[in-house]
Amino acid sequence: MAKLEIITLPDPLLRTHSSAIEQVDDELRKLIDDMLETMYDAPGIGLAAVQVAVPKRLLVVDVAGAEDEPAPIAMINPEIIKLGDEMRVYEEGCLSLPDVLVDVERPKTVSVRYVDREGKQQQVEADGLLATAIQHEMDHLDGKLIIDFLSRLKRDMVVRRFKKQARGL
Repeated sequence: MAKLEIITLPDPLLRTHSSAIEQVDDELRKLIDDMLETMYDAPGIGLAAVQVAVPKRLLVVDVAGAEDEPAPIAMINPEIIKLGDEMRVYEEGCLSLPDVLVDVERPKTVSVRYVDREGKQQQVEADGLLATAIQHEMDHLDGKLIIDFLSRLKRDMVVRRFKKQARGL
């Protein structure tokens, strides 16, 4: 396994729509393993392939607590089947936006259909933190970031800060 570089704002790749994965093979499974290692090392609870400069519809999540056994989930070509009616607000961070926290309101539950690392069709009914993490990572697959939940003024301030950092100012 290898630790991958996580791209950060203002990298334009973060705003692209990721393309579907055609085939589950050993190369894809290696990418999944590398993404998990990168996510755990960061540390984070989710990572989309586009965040490691691979604009494909793939995400990994693991919301197990530090004292729990790891419970990684890899989702290939995930699609939301149903969003719950009840909403919840959670303070979200993002590995591509270091030191930025945003209160995001999302459905408390979500049903997702996806292909697993063995190429089998799966479905998960997620709630709480897992539902939030899956929705966050799926946003990445469509080029959406947590700062898009902010007012335009606050979003522009964050973007300017990251552009300055990228220029080394």
